[in-house]
Amino acid sequence: MAEPLWTGAEIAEATGGALKAPFDAAGIDIDTRTLRPGDLFVALTAARDGHDFVADALAEGAAGALVSRVPEGVPADAPLVVVPDVLAGLAALGRAGRARTRARVVAVTGSVGKTSTKEMMRTAFGAQRRTHAAQASYNNHWGVPITLALIPKDAEIVVAEIGMNAPGEIAPLSDLARPHVALITAIAPAHLEAFGRIEGIAEEKASIVSGLTGEAHAVLPADAPTFPILRAAAEAKGAQIRTFGTRGDWRLGDVTPKDGRTRFHAATPAGALEVTLDAAGRHFASNALGVLAVAETLGLDVERAARDLGRWRPADGRGVRETARLPGGGEVTLLDDAFNSNPASLGAALEVLASTHPGPEGRRIAVLGDMLELGEDEATIHAAVADDPHMAAIDRVHAVGPLMRHLHDALPANCRAGWHPDAAAAAAAVGSMLRAGDVVLVKGSKASKVSRVVAAIRASGRADRPEGS
Repeated sequence: MAEPLWTGAEIAEATGGALKAPFDAAGIDIDTRTLRPGDLFVALTAARDGHDFVADALAEGAAGALVSRVPEGVPADAPLVVVPDVLAGLAALGRAGRARTRARVVAVTGSVGKTSTKEMMRTAFGAQRRTHAAQASYNNHWGVPITLALIPKDAEIVVAEIGMNAPGEIAPLSDLARPHVALITAIAPAHLEAFGRIEGIAEEKASIVSGLTGEAHAVLPADAPTFPILRAAAEAKGAQIRTFGTRGDWRLGDVTPKDGRTRFHAATPAGALEVTLDAAGRHFASNALGVLAVAETLGLDVERAARDLGRWRPADGRGVRETARLPGGGEVTLLDDAFNSNPASLGAALEVLASTHPGPEGRRIAVLGDMLELGEDEATIHAAVADDPHMAAIDRVHAVGPLMRHLHDALPANCRAGWHPDAAAAAAAVGSMLRAGDVVLVKGSKASKVSRVVAAIRASGRADRPEGS
C-alpha cells in the first residue's frame, strides 16, 4: 500500500489541532466538486462556510477534514482535525510540507504570465527531475499553503506560484514557501487601483525575494522599466541575480510568432539556443527564456529543457488556439485569452492576432472585455488601446463592457464592429460576428466574463484543438 501523503496524527502535530479519529490522506482539497476519495477536505470559510460541506465530503470518500468545530450532522468521532482557525491551520500544514521536503523550491510571480510560466516549468523540468507545481492558479493565501502541503515526499523540484491583489501579500507567502529561486516574469500596470503607481507594483513583486533561502537566486526581467527596483531588492537580500529579456544575461534574439507557434533565438550563458513553442506570442518567448534561466540555476540540462518546452501548451483562457466549426459550414480560428487582461497582456494578444493569418475572405476580429483594477486613469488606458500599432492589422473590434466603450469611441469607424454592454450581450451576438475563415481573439479581465463569448463560439459548432494539442 502506498505511503500516505499525511496521516491524521501528522496533520494534528503540524497544525496544533486535536485528532478525533485516525486517518490517512492522499491529497488535499477545499471543494467537494473536485474532491477525490482519500483527500483531506479543508473547511475554509470564504463566500460559503466549508463546514456546511464536511458531511458531504466524508460521504464522497474524503479521508478526513480540517475544521474549527465539529459540524452539525457529523459524528464527534469522525476523522477530523479540529483547529482554532482553519486558514491558519492550512498555513501551518503548508509550512510543515515545506519543512520536510528536500526539493529545490522555485517561486514565480509577475504582473502577467505567472500561471503559464509555472506550467512551462512543470513541462521543462519534469522530464529531468520529479517536479511538483501548483494546481491551476493556486497563488494566494490559501493556494500557496495547499501547494506546499501537497509536495510529494519524493519531489526534487517544487514550483510555487505567488500572486497578489493588494500591498503586503507577497512577502508572507514567500516566507512560507522559502524558495531557493525567485522568478519575476514582468511588471505591468495591473492592480493599479490598489497601488496607484507602477513603482508600487514593482516593490510588491520584488518582495518575493524576502523568503529566499540557501544559495539564493533571483531571475529578473531586464526589460521592465522598474528593473532597478527589482535589482535593488535582490541585491539587498544577497541573491545571485540573473537577468533575461532583450537585454541581460539571457538575451532574446529574433522572435517570430506565427500561425500558432513562436520560434525564438537566444544568446545565453549556456550557449546559443533555438526554441520553438507550440503557442504564439512574444510574451511566451520571454517567459520561456526566464524558465531556461531558472533551469540553469537548478543544474538542469538547459538544451534538453529548451526542447521539452516544445511540449508545453497554454491552458484554456490563456492564449490557447482552437478551430471552431460554424453552424452554416466553414471554420474560424479561436484565440481564447479570456482569463485575464491588462494593458501589457492585451498588447501581446493583439500582436498574436495580427500575426495570425485568416482563411480566404476571413478577417481578424477582436472581442475585447474591460480591463479592471486600473485606477483613476482607466478610461484613458482603454482609449489608448486604439493606438496600439497592431490595431492596423485588425479588421473589426467588438468592445464589451462600460470601460471598453472608451476604446470603441476612439477607434476609426471602419474598425468598430459594435459595443456590447456586457458579455451576455456579446455572446448573444456571436452568430452575426463571424464568418468562415475569420480569426477571432477573445480577451478581457476575468470579471468581465468574456469567457461567455468563448463558450458561445464553441457552442455554435464543434470546437476542435489542433492535432497534437
